[in-house]
Amino acid sequence: METIEVRASRCYTIVIEEGLLARTGEHCAQVLHGKKVLLLTDETVNALYGDTVERSLCEAGFEVARLAVPVGEGSKSTAVYLQVVSFLAANGFTRSDAIVALGGGVVGDLGGFCAASYLRGIGFVQIPTTLLACVDSSVGGKTAVNLPEGKNLLGAFYQPWLVLCDPCALRTLPKAIYADGMAEVIKYGMIRDSELFALLESEKLRDAEIISRCVSIKRDVVQADERDHGCRQLLNYGHTVGHAVEKCSNFGISHGSAVAIGMAIVARAMVAMGTMAAKDCARLTALLKKHGLPTTCDFSAAALYEVALSDKKRANDMLGLIVCPTVGDGQINKIPVTALMEYIEKGTAPCK
Repeated sequence: METIEVRASRCYTIVIEEGLLARTGEHCAQVLHGKKVLLLTDETVNALYGDTVERSLCEAGFEVARLAVPVGEGSKSTAVYLQVVSFLAANGFTRSDAIVALGGGVVGDLGGFCAASYLRGIGFVQIPTTLLACVDSSVGGKTAVNLPEGKNLLGAFYQPWLVLCDPCALRTLPKAIYADGMAEVIKYGMIRDSELFALLESEKLRDAEIISRCVSIKRDVVQADERDHGCRQLLNYGHTVGHAVEKCSNFGISHGSAVAIGMAIVARAMVAMGTMAAKDCARLTALLKKHGLPTTCDFSAAALYEVALSDKKRANDMLGLIVCPTVGDGQINKIPVTALMEYIEKGTAPCK
């Protein structure tokens, strides 16, 4: 078992261990002191692991209510958010009670925002079951739902009480969902860890090691800048354009695939501008393709730019675009919003 401590507005522990799902209750009992728990999950994860986790919580003395939302980005909506908080109210949940979010990034983001806003804050535990959620969305306290105008526009910073990562859960993931997580893993290598990037190229890492390295990077970044005013913006590498790709596809393109496209577009643009070596761009695109991730899309530069204008990382007429001149060296490039169009246009051509 490995434990990683995060010191933020709420200090908490990330536990990484195989077989952890069956011991959820004993770990939750150490941090949750109310009687009732809402086990929030999605329909797919519920069928796989819902009974195991509920049984463990009950054995630890919790009264458990379970709610499974539909699979997919559509559940990160105000309609489903209202369904969940209304469920909490109808079942008499108090401020001493908690939500345990069992699932991928959608369930974690939704559950976190419900926990942050219901009665102005109740207990919250993350149990990520996808690689993407393990290495990224379950850590750091960003919670949100989507609006018709854009992704993650309604949310709050709300740190979990505990994060439980069981690598065994990744064995049931479809290849495409696992690949989504690898996009975020590759992102960490690009912005902070050239050794991690090289190890991914050589396939020398187990899932538990991948999770540990990525979570350690995110822990350091979050502790330095919890509220996303400085270095935490590095974690947005590929996301400004990636979120636009998601929205243009009406979320038909998954988050990980969209981030992969976003990273590749920015890298190709930098090569065209002479600020990134073609060999580093080639390494990035090769590693993305190795994991079955796309590096291009069919949307026009104009369409992507128009959607990107609603990105929450925009401040007035400036945008912090994350760039990597070399592998392992993420930088925040403050540019006028209008300059983003040039990056998107230049990024439509492949590296030479």
